Amino acid sequence: MIGWILLIPIIFPVIAGLFVFRTKTRKSMRSLVSAIVIINAALVIGLAFIPDLSFDVWSISDTMLITFKQDVMSKFFAVLVSAIWVLVAFFAYEYITHEGKESLFLGFYTMTIGTIIGICYSGNLITFYMFFEFMSLITVPLVIHSRTKDGFKAGMKYLGYSVFGAGLGLMGLFFMNYYMGGQLAFTPGGNLDMSLVAGHENMVLAMTLVMVIGFGCKAGMLPLQAWLPTAHPVAPAPASAVLSGLITKAGVLGIIRVCYFMVGTDFLRGTWVQMVLMILAICTVFVGSMLAFKEKLFKKRLAFSTVSQVSYVLFGLFLFTPEGLLGALLQVIFHAVAKNIMFLCAGAIIYKTHKTYVYELRGIGKQMPVVMWCFTLASLSLIGIPPTGGFFSKWFLATGALAPEFGPLGIVGAAVLLVSALLTAGYVLPIIQEGFFPGKDFDYGSLEKKEPNRLMTVPLIILSVAVLGLGIIPAPLTAAISHISNFLF
Repeated sequence: MIGWILLIPIIFPVIAGLFVFRTKTRKSMRSLVSAIVIINAALVIGLAFIPDLSFDVWSISDTMLITFKQDVMSKFFAVLVSAIWVLVAFFAYEYITHEGKESLFLGFYTMTIGTIIGICYSGNLITFYMFFEFMSLITVPLVIHSRTKDGFKAGMKYLGYSVFGAGLGLMGLFFMNYYMGGQLAFTPGGNLDMSLVAGHENMVLAMTLVMVIGFGCKAGMLPLQAWLPTAHPVAPAPASAVLSGLITKAGVLGIIRVCYFMVGTDFLRGTWVQMVLMILAICTVFVGSMLAFKEKLFKKRLAFSTVSQVSYVLFGLFLFTPEGLLGALLQVIFHAVAKNIMFLCAGAIIYKTHKTYVYELRGIGKQMPVVMWCFTLASLSLIGIPPTGGFFSKWFLATGALAPEFGPLGIVGAAVLLVSALLTAGYVLPIIQEGFFPGKDFDYGSLEKKEPNRLMTVPLIILSVAVLGLGIIPAPLTAAISHISNFLF
């Protein structure tokens, strides 16, 4: 029985991260963090090839366990997060030197990946909730790293929203425990006891909605999305990158676990709750895009963009169809890659030029061409322009929404996705245009090259190659995601 090996990528970075706080030199600190995140990523990837791993840690009662289990969904999220975590770590080494308190940031950054892997490998809702709260607590120092008044306010807002959202999930846990006969394990198709649910269907549906809204807080879904545009502008760029691109996906995974593994799509499909969830996702897509279009602060614009783009994922999930799930999981990947690129590009610009507003970026493509080309590729993917990867996720989402069973709501959803894509073009393409083509009246003589060093540019290039390469050759990835979809339908 080797199920206990699932504990290693959870416990190892948490314990090893404590030693990062004690390192004396910058070189030893970087070497230690590199070793931790690379070893952990390699272990997670290796475990993905081992089927049917599970391990019960502690029995609270006959039906309540702290347990870990691998399935296709946990492997998908764990591998994605671990791989990108390594690249952002290398970018952070150089960036965080201008923020100060490097050991504190890198220590908490290293420990955070352990809590996220714990979320991915959770075998039931109790374990998931526990690690969901751990992750929220341990990421607060990343948000308040600047130790400014605005930083502390943003950190407390982030923590408040996170705890409240998780609290809604906990309320659902206690409620659902009865209607599942105490069986809170994640089971494909759900594990409701229909003999207990009979006559109480609306109550179960209402509590499902409460749980989805609770976990949707971390994913930036209305009405609990306000922490995102507050936390991102004050957090260091590497923290903003993983908050937006990866940590929001913990909320997505929570929603998947509730809808697809606890309640079941057969129970939810065609109900009033599905309609409410689709409307919430559609509204979040539109509102996030509109606010991003109007925003002038660079990182805050990207934060509002995250509110919109992650809700593309949620919209696909709430279709409860194989095509919707396929589009949603593809969007998880391409949003994670693109948004990490964009926040890291913003960080590189801030690090080298101290420019934080969109109107200050005129001519930046002449000063930082590598950074801005990476930003351009990520932007095209975010809009959904081929041959970047984002085109394929949005294609499956739109075609899934136009299925006959969704009627006018599906048409509205597809139309909003299109309008949002146009708004996305409206808030990213002007940055690119002004960056590379500032106009004849621009003082080119005042420009000087400000390209960052390889620690910052190489991770950007690798992520940019991924967002383009997976778009040019999408078949292997699409086939792999289809396997996950088939697992659930």
